[in-house]
Amino acid sequence: MDVVTMARKAPSKARKSPLPPFLSNPFVLALAAVAAVFAVAMGAATLIGGGAGGGAGGESGKPAPVQQAAQQQGGPHTGGQQAVQPPPVPPAKLEPPAAASQPPAQAATESTGQAPAEKPAHAESRPPATAVAMLPPPAPPSQPPVQAPSGNAALWRRNALPAEVPQGKPIIAIVIDDMGLDRKRSTRMAGLRGPLTLSWLPYARDLQVQAKAARANGHELMLHMPMEPSVKADPGPNALLVSLDRGEIVKRARAALDSFDGYVGVNNHMGSRFTADRAALAPVLGELHRRGLLWLDSRTTPNSAGIGLAQELKMPWAGRDIFLDNQETVAAVKAQLAKTEQVAKRQGYAVAIGHPHDATIDALASWLPEVQKRGFVLVPVSAVVRTHHAGG
Repeated sequence: MDVVTMARKAPSKARKSPLPPFLSNPFVLALAAVAAVFAVAMGAATLIGGGAGGGAGGESGKPAPVQQAAQQQGGPHTGGQQAVQPPPVPPAKLEPPAAASQPPAQAATESTGQAPAEKPAHAESRPPATAVAMLPPPAPPSQPPVQAPSGNAALWRRNALPAEVPQGKPIIAIVIDDMGLDRKRSTRMAGLRGPLTLSWLPYARDLQVQAKAARANGHELMLHMPMEPSVKADPGPNALLVSLDRGEIVKRARAALDSFDGYVGVNNHMGSRFTADRAALAPVLGELHRRGLLWLDSRTTPNSAGIGLAQELKMPWAGRDIFLDNQETVAAVKAQLAKTEQVAKRQGYAVAIGHPHDATIDALASWLPEVQKRGFVLVPVSAVVRTHHAGG
């Protein structure tokens, strides 16, 4: 056998050599397999642990400092990118910036975990009450005193019917209310011999024409202002009522005052309730005083505040003494005219009020020519104001 043949047969002899006895034992082989599996498992665990702690720069065998700090605090870590993140901000600085700008009450509520108390919906729209809010409201500016025309510039003097008042003789003024509505009887009354004082309702038709004719016949003129009574009676349209506010009262009073001109003043039509209300009557008399007019209180109630207010304003005024025709008969009216004379003798003057009734017209027609023979002087109401109640 040559050398080549021997060289080719040598390896085959080596492969055919028997295994050692312990390797041929099945138990040893099983242990070896278990050891191999365990070794593979340990190697895999080592590789996984090394990958979780590894990072750049060849420091895969050691965990990053940030990861060590997280492990010491018990915090989680997620992977290889954790090593490149910046250090965590301290807990005190991790609060959202908005917390620093919250109101103290809200911050305290959030820190304690309690729910905030409910507030009204408007609590955020206006500030809470302060001591200033409890101060009394400022006083309204004081109203300047009424400056009425003085002397002969006052309307009551300019429109007064000229009258001479002899010294020492009692004077009588006869005032006739409700003029203008009943045209026939108003014309009859205005045709009597005077002087009389005729008071016209502001809602009468052709008021200016009627009043002007009466003035041309020698009678003095007044405005008969409708006011609320205390009984169930209609004072007429646009009457002054206590239920109206001050602005409406003044508005209605001015409309009545502008209904015609040439009169010396105003007296109340009905008005037992309105004249007793001082607050309601005050702006009316203030308007009369501002215009330079006189006030004649019809005294439809003993509780009227009219004269007291007129005295306070220092405006011209007078008051009714006698009603002539509560009973509409000629005899009853003549009896009241006799009482008027008695009052005039006692106090030096008297003011009587009647209406354009047939009985009143007839009684006056027979009384007027005789009264002066008994020593009385018949005068317009302005003469009584001028001689006895010259308040303006």
